[in-house]
Amino acid sequence: MTTDALVDVSVVINGTLRRMTVHPGDTVLQTLRDDLGLTGTKEGCVEGECGACTVLLDDEPVDSCLLATAAVDGRRIRTVESLSTGDELGPLQKAFLDHGAVQCGFCTPGFLMTLTALLEHNPTPSRSDIREAISGNICRCTGYSQMIEAVVAAADGEEER
Repeated sequence: MTTDALVDVSVVINGTLRRMTVHPGDTVLQTLRDDLGLTGTKEGCVEGECGACTVLLDDEPVDSCLLATAAVDGRRIRTVESLSTGDELGPLQKAFLDHGAVQCGFCTPGFLMTLTALLEHNPTPSRSDIREAISGNICRCTGYSQMIEAVVAAADGEEER
C-alpha cells in the first residue's frame, strides 16, 4: 500500500494568499469547493468539456476540474466570488441578469469567468469574439444569444450607468 506524500501549496485566491497542504491528486475544483468553501465554481462533467468549473489562473480561463492544486503553487486564481463586492454585483453579472442570460444558473459562473477574461483582454469584443470565447462552455437552458447581448452591454458600459 502506498501513500501519497502531501504537498504544501501557496496560492493567491481572489486576492488572498492561501497556504494549504493538499494531496497530489486534489484538483483546484475540489480544493475551492471542499476545502475553502468557495462553492460558486460548479462541478459539471469533470472532463474539461462543459466549462462549468472555469476559473481564471493568472488571468486566463482554465477548467479547474482538470488542474491539480499542487500545480498552482505561486500562482493566482480568481473565482466567480471575486466578481462582486459584498452584495453589489459586478457589471457583467448585472448584464447577465438584465439580459436574461441566467436561467438555472449552473453554468453561469463558468461563463462569467470566461467572459471576464475576454473583456479584460479585449474591452470591445465583436459578437464573433464572444462566440469564440464561450466555445468551451456549455449551456443547456438559455441558448447563447442572451449571453452575447449581455457581454455587448457590459462592454458598452450600460451596466455602470
